[in-house]
Amino acid sequence: MSADPLAEGDGDTILERPGLHRWWRLRRPFVLPSQRATADNIVAAPTPLQPIDLGDDAEVSQVLDLAVRVGEVVLAAGTGVGDTSAQVRFIASTYGLNSCDIDVTFDAIRIWADRGPSLPPASDMRVVKYRSLDFTRLAAVDRLTRRIRSQIVPVDQAHAALDELISSRHPYPRWVSTAGWSLLAAAIAVLLGGGFVLAAISFATTAVIDVVNRFLHQLGLPMFFQHMIGGVIATIPAIALASISDHWRSDAALIVAAGITVLLSGQQLVGSVQDAITGAPITAAARMLEVVMMTGGIVAGIGLALRISTMMGIAVPEIAASAGSDTEYLAIKLAAGAVAAIAFALACYAERRALFAAGLSGAGGTMAFLGAQDIGFGPVVSSGLAAILIGLAGGLMARRALTPPLVVAAAGITPLLPGLKVYRGLYALLEDETLLGFGQILAAFGVGCALAAGVILGEWFDRLLSRRGAPRDFDPSFTSDR
Repeated sequence: MSADPLAEGDGDTILERPGLHRWWRLRRPFVLPSQRATADNIVAAPTPLQPIDLGDDAEVSQVLDLAVRVGEVVLAAGTGVGDTSAQVRFIASTYGLNSCDIDVTFDAIRIWADRGPSLPPASDMRVVKYRSLDFTRLAAVDRLTRRIRSQIVPVDQAHAALDELISSRHPYPRWVSTAGWSLLAAAIAVLLGGGFVLAAISFATTAVIDVVNRFLHQLGLPMFFQHMIGGVIATIPAIALASISDHWRSDAALIVAAGITVLLSGQQLVGSVQDAITGAPITAAARMLEVVMMTGGIVAGIGLALRISTMMGIAVPEIAASAGSDTEYLAIKLAAGAVAAIAFALACYAERRALFAAGLSGAGGTMAFLGAQDIGFGPVVSSGLAAILIGLAGGLMARRALTPPLVVAAAGITPLLPGLKVYRGLYALLEDETLLGFGQILAAFGVGCALAAGVILGEWFDRLLSRRGAPRDFDPSFTSDR
């Protein structure tokens, strides 16, 4: 549940303009569902479509600035280095800067453009100062990229459109996002085998975590401590419920597991593993370190709460060996997986058209995971197989919903995040079962990597199938108003 300083500012004060929704409807002619995804339009198009004067420093600077600003939005949303570089290069080449070197790191984008032997190279740089889970903004930038290519948009108009979509407010009120995070926790509790009471407690607990962390973010508290406090808040209701009676002791741990899953869902795990696989080790290491540190904050908060509970002689929630591991009540679990994915997409301000695709991805991934486990595969292999299906189907559904595949993929793997394993590891360490504890935490790390790698492989299969389809000639007369 990371906050976005550009989108949030000092609360919910971002462009409270009464006519914004009317503006959104007026701009929708170029986002009709009949169009194809960005990846499908980047085919054998003549470049440059609208050449600029390479000797005009101001015009070249405008193009470079537009390219790196587009890259900033997609990188901040968790897109990998390879896809971010392709997006930046796509914008630059559209306006005639065909020979570019692009360097994307964890928090910066640099571009150098060769203007020929008679002109000095031009360069630009953009520092990414925020991390945003704003899927509406990501989808809008994706559509703007296609619009630039198809409509041959002048540079100044493209800048104006980018300014407007970045500064526009979210499509939902802030409380809807909080409700999305809370619904995600409730769905995860049901998915792990909890009942209505545990789902309701998880819902309320996550709402408190979101409100408190947003307030702490406004005060400038580092994200590590925000996650640590979130871990403490997630554990307190579980400890209180476990102390009431032994009947609730094992079930109460599912509240903590749901809270861990919600806190982990905001991390850029897919992007970090994608960078490691696709040859960007420095950025991958930086992203992975951020994921590890934020996870460490969650672990520290939960461990602190459990240790204090033990010192005070209060019962600590324990995990039943079979919790969440069988296919009993399959229909309920599939529904919970779908609701969890929809809730995550809603919490990240995904557009309405993306919610259905996210729900299908979540249900399909949950079915594949439970089916693989029922056959006899372990959790790591089962998670990887489910993620491959999510990546493949997510790319296909994203085309139909005009949504970037990252939105569907991130939502689809959310129900499979290893919150239960993290808590099992912490509980074992608390009981001085060091080997078992570290084994569970290592297994949780393995599941996370399997999910990320599976999504990447599934998206690769999707792109391979797209390239093998019938070639489409570029039609410069095609416009988004059709």
